[in-house]
Amino acid sequence: MAAANDHGRRLAAAAQALAIELDAGKASALLGYVAQLERWNRTYNLTAVRNAEQMLAQHLFDSLAVATPLASVLDKNTVNAPRIMDVGSGAGLPGAVLAIVYPQWQVYCVDAVEKKTAFIRQIAGALRLPNLHAVHGRVEAMEPLEADIVISRAFASLVDFATLAGPHVAPGGHLAAMKGREPQDEINTLEQRTDWRASRIQTLLVPELNAQRCLVWLNRQGTL
Repeated sequence: MAAANDHGRRLAAAAQALAIELDAGKASALLGYVAQLERWNRTYNLTAVRNAEQMLAQHLFDSLAVATPLASVLDKNTVNAPRIMDVGSGAGLPGAVLAIVYPQWQVYCVDAVEKKTAFIRQIAGALRLPNLHAVHGRVEAMEPLEADIVISRAFASLVDFATLAGPHVAPGGHLAAMKGREPQDEINTLEQRTDWRASRIQTLLVPELNAQRCLVWLNRQGTL
């Protein structure tokens, strides 16, 4: 119980720092997600982070850090039912977290590893998230999803991300790559080899995490 209370306090402080409004139901679901991830990880090795104490900052808060930036872009475009695609989602990071915080978003978590999409399906059922969808397969082999934002937390180079996931972006939509340091070399290569451009690099401040994080927004040349 003490650990659960501590996790709840840490989550509340992180949400406040990130300007995210969490009601009791969303907070409970986020902590439930971490508990399920820790439990599944013992058997299925979904992530190298082994315990809930570390998962809070390195996974949950790291994923929450993009919630407000994504919402601000979608609000500007007045999308009625936003569609988000999380490529190389792994255990649902950040897709499952976004689905909890924004139940009005339809979130598709795509991964080529079946045990990881099985976990996402389990989470969607256990936490009653009808807006969370697990997609098992390789992104380049899928029919275009036409997502408003395609995001990746740990995919690959920006060139690979744009080449493989770009076809799933709806007209006027965006690619958003979660990175550590600003990847200027990757941006230069991207702009030399593709018609995608880095329109903005947004610094992310992750509560409790002493590491550099940024969100690289990519748009097709000629679009805003």
